[in-house]
Amino acid sequence: MADKVVQWESAQDGLDKLTLNEAPVPSPGEDEVLVKISTVSLNYRDTEVIMGLYTHHKSVDHSSAIVPCSDACGTIVKVGSGLKVPWKVGDRVLSTFSQTHLTGQVQARDLQYGMGLPLPGVLATYRVFPSTGLVKAPNSLTDEEASTLAIASVTAWMSLFTFDKSPLNGKTVLIQGTGGVAIAGLQIAKASGGKVIVTSSSDEKLERARKLGADYTINYRKEPQWSKKVLEYTNSEGADVIFELGGASTIRQSFDCVAFGGLIACIGYLGGKQDAPEDRTNVNVLALSRNVTLKGILNGPRDEFEELCSFYEKHGIKPVVDKTFKFDEAKEALKYLFSGGHFGKVIVKVA
Repeated sequence: MADKVVQWESAQDGLDKLTLNEAPVPSPGEDEVLVKISTVSLNYRDTEVIMGLYTHHKSVDHSSAIVPCSDACGTIVKVGSGLKVPWKVGDRVLSTFSQTHLTGQVQARDLQYGMGLPLPGVLATYRVFPSTGLVKAPNSLTDEEASTLAIASVTAWMSLFTFDKSPLNGKTVLIQGTGGVAIAGLQIAKASGGKVIVTSSSDEKLERARKLGADYTINYRKEPQWSKKVLEYTNSEGADVIFELGGASTIRQSFDCVAFGGLIACIGYLGGKQDAPEDRTNVNVLALSRNVTLKGILNGPRDEFEELCSFYEKHGIKPVVDKTFKFDEAKEALKYLFSGGHFGKVIVKVA
């Protein structure tokens, strides 16, 4: 085992200002394990943190330099004493996003234990974790595939099953875009028997989505009023679940095409965080008009992550990896992700 950790660090001042540094390899203490990191999966959140833009959680400290990124697959190489989860050397594991969110509804205190801000992240060769901050990697997945699950797949899982764990069985799911959460949502929804509508500005990406099982696709550049197409595809009923990933640019149309009693899962804001003044959304009236549930999704707890892993193994789901970069190409990987050209997940191979 190496005697140094090689890690990327950010002062939250821009992707170009990431630096590669060394530190001593830490030793695990009580209820801790040391993990040699194999692969890291990137998320849009990582780029926001590095650029100093992840500021909507006011309780999170943004003042210090940090090792970014939250999603890793690796192997336990050393264990401490008094483990609450009986890991052993050689176990292949995945990091959880919030290290304290073990079950149930996320709480304000859990935001202080998010990987890659405020806690040091995983874009490093080694990292110590509490025993409860990891789950077993599915045997059916490669390290690259498994590393994609922690944020993208868990977020998609919670968007579909926060209120009802029943199979979808013909319910319609509208998914905005073809990034990590979107493609995970497509795969999970199809495995659960749902009908899926995918939107994108790229015909090529929409064709790939159809090959993964999308029942309908909409190019929102060609169909600016895409909500009308959703109603057309659902016989005017609307979508039972909407993956709301666009934010300010899409939320109004999501309300226009959600089914009565449906769920809008508020996940992202790729189209902005605030409506233009002339397009201000009256959420109260819109929610009442179709009896809508509007739910913010902040990832999910450890026990749901474990259930997700079992679901992936049961249904043979293979996460879509768009591109894999070398560890010393982490800057390029993050820039590629931020450009929005990816389909599925972007990976950094550490070991």
